[in-house]
Amino acid sequence: MTEFGRPVWLLGGAGLLAPSVRLRLSLESGHCADIMPDVEAGSVVDPPQERSCCCCACLRGNTRKFLLRTATVVILFLAVRFGFARHSVGAKLAVESVAYVATACLYFCSFSSWKEKTVSGTFLAVVTVVVRRLRRKAAAAATAAEPLPPEKKEDAGRPLVQAERLRAAFRIDGLLREYSHGEIQAMTDDFGCVVGRGGSATVFRGVLDDGTAVAVKRIVCDESVGEADFLSEITIVASVHHYALVGLPGYCLQPGGGRYLLYPFYENRSLDYWLFSGEERRRHLPWATRRHVAVDVAKGLAYLHHECKNQILHLDIKPANILLDGDFRAHVSDFGISMSIGRDLTSVDTRGRGTLGYMAPEMLVNALSAKSDVYSYGMMLFELVGGRRNFELAGSGGASQARAPPDFTKEFLPCVMRDRMEEGRLMEVVDATMARGNGGGAAGVDEEEVEVVVKVAFWCTQHSRDMRPGMTDVVDMLEGRAPIPPPPVRPEFLGDTFLVSCARTAMSR
Repeated sequence: MTEFGRPVWLLGGAGLLAPSVRLRLSLESGHCADIMPDVEAGSVVDPPQERSCCCCACLRGNTRKFLLRTATVVILFLAVRFGFARHSVGAKLAVESVAYVATACLYFCSFSSWKEKTVSGTFLAVVTVVVRRLRRKAAAAATAAEPLPPEKKEDAGRPLVQAERLRAAFRIDGLLREYSHGEIQAMTDDFGCVVGRGGSATVFRGVLDDGTAVAVKRIVCDESVGEADFLSEITIVASVHHYALVGLPGYCLQPGGGRYLLYPFYENRSLDYWLFSGEERRRHLPWATRRHVAVDVAKGLAYLHHECKNQILHLDIKPANILLDGDFRAHVSDFGISMSIGRDLTSVDTRGRGTLGYMAPEMLVNALSAKSDVYSYGMMLFELVGGRRNFELAGSGGASQARAPPDFTKEFLPCVMRDRMEEGRLMEVVDATMARGNGGGAAGVDEEEVEVVVKVAFWCTQHSRDMRPGMTDVVDMLEGRAPIPPPPVRPEFLGDTFLVSCARTAMSR
């Protein structure tokens, strides 16, 4: 036993006492046996073992923390370095995620108390937010610093250039596309296939790269019509979508040169091709088909006049501008371009708008409105029912007989229908190539439907435009949703005397 008065660790026969039985013997206490009864007096106690050096333990702990914190700084540097580097988005996210997780683990492992860990975690979150914001700012600055591709001088004034650049990467059906002159020349096989020709345009057949057939119209118009006006008008036309209207998928505008419009190609061509080219072709147009044509054209014009954001006037309704698809359904073409040809509406008669025999009387004095299209539509209805042109000379006499003024009561179709309707013999002037059936049907002619169409035609061709119905009313009358009052059949529906004299002059030549 140690000297009296010094603290001792007592060892019993059973071994080392529990740590909780830690005894401190003071100088005043001399009863060791009473306090520790399990230890016999006079037993020998082993001296305590020496503790390891405190300085070595502190050095090892500080070294471990230094290494961990150094690794943390290195990982943060790598995260920033690779985060700002120009790699893919996936690589950036992977590098940053690994760096942040490793940094968090190192910080939490390098501190022992919860207070130190809380401070370290807060510092780590702040560093994370700062690094990510710096990386976003650097990416935005790099994007802004990239130079934009130079804009061509000839494209500076074109309103569709930006949309065309976006469509360069991908194509969307239904969007207006600008074609180059080389592309137009390639798709038309160097303008080798002419399918139509008029006073102000020539139509060629073309094929796109995907095999789609198109009709390419080369327009010849006055140089006073600027490119901006032309582009504005075709943009309006391209935004119009209706099943009875011909779409406009593309165009070509050469600076100071030709202008081309691309339309879908309709295999059955135009209505005049079937209506005025002999009995054999007219047989392909039974009454049911002709009635569908009348209704489809009326719905297309009603859409242009009343349902478009900007009202569009056709100003040249005639069978040549009614295209027929594979099922002989009608589609109105050549609408909307009239405004670009004469926006101020003061030179329509000199710029080719309107066709003699279909023009409303007010078009001769430039008093245009939607009712002008109504008049032209009514004149087309007469031809659709009669199967011939409104102006047609009777007989085939000599040259001297051909120069004589025609008798309009016998040779002008509206006059003939007016007389036959008053006499109750309207069916005598109906196209004879259509098979007549008592009950109508698919192959027959329904007399009531014919009378409805003819009455609508008389209302549409009234001399006073205020007496003509709108195209929405025409659709309702043709489909039986509105009654048709008896038309005021008067000679004035032929138009004014100037129009009649023009017709006589044209027919006498």
